[in-house]
Parts: sequence; structure tokens; C-alpha cells
Amino acid sequence: MFQIGKTLISEDIIENDFVCNLNACKGACCVDGEYGAPLETSETKILEDLFERVRPFLRKEGIEAIEKLGAFVMGEDGEWETPLVKKTGACAYVVYDQKGVAKCGLEKAYDQGATEWRKPISCHLYPVRTKRYSEFTAVNYHRWEICDPACKLGHDLKVPIYVFVKEALVRKFGEAWYAELEKVAKEHTK
Repeated sequence: MFQIGKTLISEDIIENDFVCNLNACKGACCVDGEYGAPLETSETKILEDLFERVRPFLRKEGIEAIEKLGAFVMGEDGEWETPLVKKTGACAYVVYDQKGVAKCGLEKAYDQGATEWRKPISCHLYPVRTKRYSEFTAVNYHRWEICDPACKLGHDLKVPIYVFVKEALVRKFGEAWYAELEKVAKEHTK
């Protein structure tokens, strides 16, 4: 672990490689699992406010889940998360492209100019997960076997996790923080 400001960062995000391989996994991280995507408290209001604008980009099952459960739900761990479609377990905001690859309906709305908010930061950061504590925020690598093809592709392309999620890390922590991370990574990999 190393520290930048009020963050404690695992070396795993420097030492491991990762590039999403949607052709291999078909977006399984948005469909598999027992819980929705983690949400920051500030994102709950955003999801409520954006629902009518993103509705045209969502699937019928997703809309029904959101109308029934809400734009966000309280998870078993006491944290906010996206709702799931009951019968499939997919995130309510999931849409599928022509090849059956799961994608984010929120991001689709963003890409088409319907909103100015891309998607939850936890989704943008993945496979990096953050956890806020009273004195610091932990920044860790979340390993999941469904992402093995992404690890292989990242290794083949020589792209460390922190480089793959650069845009999201800058969005979360800022340019100066990321520049410091780059310095630490360069020193760490000497």
C-alpha cells in the first residue's frame, strides 16, 4: 500500500494489467453477481433526476424494475446500489447491443447527448473499487474470474490497471492526484 493525500492505494493497480475484453465476457460484470453497482450518496439524486431522460435508452425490464424498486436501492451492506432486474439479476440500467453484449444504458444516453452524467463512478472505475473510511479512502483492485480475459488482454497489451482506468481515476480524484499516482507507479516499477 502507498498513500497519496487521503487515499491508500494498493500496489495491485500498478502491478496488474487489465483491458476490458467485451468480445470475451459480453459485459458480464453488469449482469452477474448478487448486487447492483455501488453508488455514492450524491449519485442517488442524479439517478432520480435523470430517469425520465434515460428511460428511452433502457430495456422494458429495466424500466419496470426501476419503477417498482426505485432509481437506486439500499443494499444488504447498508450501501446504495443500482436496482437489479429480478428474473435475470442484471443491473436495471443494462442494455444489450446487436451482438448480445451488455452495456450501460446510462452511458448510452450520455454518448447520445441526452445527459451530461456518464454513469456511476464505481462502474467507470471497474476493476478498481474504492471504500471511504473516516480518515482515508482505500483504492483497491477487485479480482473477479469473469474478468480473466481482460487480465490476459491487458497483459498482452501491457496496460496496467491504473492506466486503463485513468479517465475514471481523474474523474474521482483529480488530475493532480493522478499525476502523483503516475510518479509513484514509475518509481515502483523501476
